Amino acid sequence: MAAASSDQSFPPQKQETKPGKEYIMDPLPQPISPHYIPSNKFHGKVVLVTGGDSGIGRAVCYHFAAEGATVAFTYVKGHEDKDALDTFQMLIQFREKYGSEHPMAIPVDLGFEENCKRVVDEVVDNFGKIDVLVNNAAEQHMKFSIEEISQEQLERVFRTNIFAYFFMAKHAVKHMKEGSSIINTTSVNAYKGNAIVLDYTATKGAIVSFTRALALELVNKGIRVNGVAPGPVWTPAQPDTYNEDMVTKFGKETPMGRAAQPHEVAPCYIFLANQNYSSYFTGQVLHPNGGMIVNT
Repeated sequence: MAAASSDQSFPPQKQETKPGKEYIMDPLPQPISPHYIPSNKFHGKVVLVTGGDSGIGRAVCYHFAAEGATVAFTYVKGHEDKDALDTFQMLIQFREKYGSEHPMAIPVDLGFEENCKRVVDEVVDNFGKIDVLVNNAAEQHMKFSIEEISQEQLERVFRTNIFAYFFMAKHAVKHMKEGSSIINTTSVNAYKGNAIVLDYTATKGAIVSFTRALALELVNKGIRVNGVAPGPVWTPAQPDTYNEDMVTKFGKETPMGRAAQPHEVAPCYIFLANQNYSSYFTGQVLHPNGGMIVNT
């Protein structure tokens, strides 16, 4: 288990292709803690996680599966096949241990509405419903000036990071009942800003506003909408974005002096999805960020 503070540093590394690949990271991220004790919180529930092949998404899939949920997740075909297969195989093991239905891994580009609708339809055709939607897929690019951000990149980042959230929710709510939950992954960058991932930061701010507004729309249907705004977390998005020197120092700016492991963030999603824990939460954002003070 990670300590509250440490002298943690990561070896220099840089991935030249996007999306980043978890299986070649050093060290490998930790998606679930050996100290986590499941208690069958989501037996019989169906959870759909976008970007579930690696990083925070993988950890969220594992935690829901450990709690007895049937999990479907999306990934980018070709680029993320190996990570998706690793996640899928672990979910199969969780199924055998915790008694959920067979998981689904769905290759898709979520930047377009028709693709989002197809994912939702495929999950509903197989499982009959969606109880929890976790919008998590995202991409980021390091640029040192707004002048370096092309129209093509700006549109791509917004399609992945916020259009997809909108379209997934639009089609999922048709199949969600009272007591269901939507959880959106935003970022500490939405609150403190980050100049070198400017377009990414803008989308994360949009996700906060989207979460608050959608919560108001769906409150009368009994569907709660919340968000999680992680601080620095050791995921493939770090070596595929930052240079080697930045990676070695990643997370050291936090009061805890280190980055989080994905398993330290994933329980926020379990909390927000569970009616017994968070029935009075909607339109809210949790902040697992290592002690960084933000104006919420």
